[in-house]
Amino acid sequence: MEQKKVGIIGGGIAGMEAAYQLDHLGYSVTLLEKESELGGHVQDWFQLFPNRKPAKEILDHLTSNLQKSKVDIKTSSEIIDIDIKPNNIGLLDKKSQMYDLDAIVLASGFDIFDARLKEEYGYGIYKNVITSVDLEKKFKTGIIQNQTGNKPKRIGFVHCVGSRDEKCGNYHCSKVCCVTAVKQAMEIRMMNPDSEVICFYMDMRMFGVNYEEMYRESQEKWGVKYIRGRVSEAAENANNTVQIKVEDTLTGKPLKMNVDLLVLLVGMLPSKETSTLGNKMFLNFEENGFIMGKDAHYASNLTNEAGVFMAGTAGGPMNITDTLSHARAVALEVDHYLNNN
Repeated sequence: MEQKKVGIIGGGIAGMEAAYQLDHLGYSVTLLEKESELGGHVQDWFQLFPNRKPAKEILDHLTSNLQKSKVDIKTSSEIIDIDIKPNNIGLLDKKSQMYDLDAIVLASGFDIFDARLKEEYGYGIYKNVITSVDLEKKFKTGIIQNQTGNKPKRIGFVHCVGSRDEKCGNYHCSKVCCVTAVKQAMEIRMMNPDSEVICFYMDMRMFGVNYEEMYRESQEKWGVKYIRGRVSEAAENANNTVQIKVEDTLTGKPLKMNVDLLVLLVGMLPSKETSTLGNKMFLNFEENGFIMGKDAHYASNLTNEAGVFMAGTAGGPMNITDTLSHARAVALEVDHYLNNN
């Protein structure tokens, strides 16, 4: 029998894992990534929560698996059109390359919220206001300095930037921001032991295995401070420090302080590719703009379109552990579909 063909759209960690698993199950797999290399957002990360495993280890593991497989990897391959017919799906990329497939997996990931849309925080305006993604890149250099080249003595973290925010139209929780703040706060204290780190949060959502323990460690071992309250305004001082105003909602008192570095914990949004391709295939969307699974409990990899599956954050915010589990699950769903179709 002719080997059935599966296309994976998106070469982040979900796409990489799904491609490897489907290859292992005996399918002809093509992995299509619009960027010049695989790995997605994890390429920008330094260490992972909760055990501070180097992100590079995850990418090296996934890359090694693919190198041992027969997966046909196509980078710089952006899909621009999709034609779905009974038992056949056609893809067209920007290079005018056509792919004729029996099933596809949408593993198109997520986009980072553009912090410039929250003008009250001054991202892109004030030198020493950065995002959590920017900070992660600083960790990879091994040196923590503010944007004016000084070692920051006081660092503030603002949670839920672009998530759970009615003004932005984003009501969903991005799930990983709280624990990312805890991880990054600890890393700053490890690299700059004399620094003071303060997190301004709405509430701490430490839902994962060892997340709560990590949160306790940040306070008891590393002295990270937590103030419940949303920062309402940030302004740059003459010396490029940032003055912030916040209400401590536990005590009911307004606060005003200066920080040498203000870090905005930016949330997840559906990627442009998820939105564009999902609309082309007439897929159903959740209110938050992510792809809707056929059932939230037992069919989260399935879409409303036969032969079209999804993996990872195309369907909503996830941490890396859940993303890889979702990618392994989609391989079984595709296998079941192709063997019963």
